[in-house]
Amino acid sequence: MAEPYNVLFLCTGNSARSVMAEAILNKVGAGKFRAYSAGSHPKGQVHPETIRLLQSLGYNTSGFRSKSWHELAKPGAPPLDFVFTVCDNAKGETCPVWPGQPMTAHWGVPDPVEAKGADAEIAFAFKDAYRMLNQRIGIFTSLPLRSLDQLTLQNKLQEIGNVGKAVEPT
Repeated sequence: MAEPYNVLFLCTGNSARSVMAEAILNKVGAGKFRAYSAGSHPKGQVHPETIRLLQSLGYNTSGFRSKSWHELAKPGAPPLDFVFTVCDNAKGETCPVWPGQPMTAHWGVPDPVEAKGADAEIAFAFKDAYRMLNQRIGIFTSLPLRSLDQLTLQNKLQEIGNVGKAVEPT
């Protein structure tokens, strides 16, 4: 694997979690990582609350769109070094064959799009998903990727998926 590492975040709808993960990694891993996001059944647009949250945190959201994972499996697509599923539905789906034979792991995060209740409760669900992804991506970007053997790296990637599980709103 050579830098920058290409990382794909997968979710079913590609409207919230995977888009957040793409934004976070492109910001905190700038120069070392290039992040992408996609969905198995994309919603066609990024959820408005995802856009609001990312903009409030200083992200440029102009390039975000909900897209199919097939775009990143086509000939000429960037060879992927890592593919992370961030929703339980995508974890169980049969994925395309990715260029580059990437390492994979599941980093399940509850779907904030499913949140019900007042605006504040919905916003909390999106912020909590962001928090979990930000924490996991921070750990991922601090790994000494070049010095880890494949098995150790695979184990660490899987462990990251258990970091910072959701908290219940109070």
